[in-house]
Order: sequence, then structure tokens, then C-alpha cells
Amino acid sequence: MNSKQDKESFKEFVLDQLRLLERVDCNSMFSGHGIYCEEIFFGIIADGRVYFKTNPTTVSDYLERGMKPFQPNPKQTLKNYYEVPAEILEDENQLAEWARKAVAVTT
Repeated sequence: MNSKQDKESFKEFVLDQLRLLERVDCNSMFSGHGIYCEEIFFGIIADGRVYFKTNPTTVSDYLERGMKPFQPNPKQTLKNYYEVPAEILEDENQLAEWARKAVAVTT
């Protein structure tokens, strides 16, 4: 995603896909956006991808699909945030389920 408009469109798409959750919000952070549910930070939108918070139990869902952790730069990897697979992102029901698990691991 190169243009600011593309990034904004993708952010709006993600928020629309998360409409089954209550009180989801998004705030700018660094070169992306943080995703919050009822003020709980559980996800990241960056470079046309979405990453959700994981723990040792939930990370297997991501690893089984070959997903990688969030790497904001070559020297840093956030091992608790993994990319959401495209097929999950495109299915609002599955996305809501995965998002609820991500919110649950943060509380």
C-alpha cells in the first residue's frame, strides 16, 4: 500500500469487517493504526496487513496457516502480534471470533 488513500481505505475495510464487535476504534500509531475494543489494544493495521495479539494458546491458529509475527522494522519483531490470514479477514464472522480471542488474551 503506497498512498495515504489506499491505507485509509484498507483501515476502513478492516473496521467495517469488525463491525460485529462493539466499540471498536482505531488510532494512528507510527506508520499504521492500533485497533482497540472497549479501549483494549488488541490489533495493528500496518502496510496492508492486520495483526492480532496472541498468546501461547492462540498463536497456533496463526502458525498453522503460515502467518508471521509483526515486524515494524528489520531489527524489531513483536512476537505476540501475528498477521491475520486473508481468508479470515474477508469473513466478518470468523474475523470477529479471532478478534474476540485477541481481546481476551490482553485482559
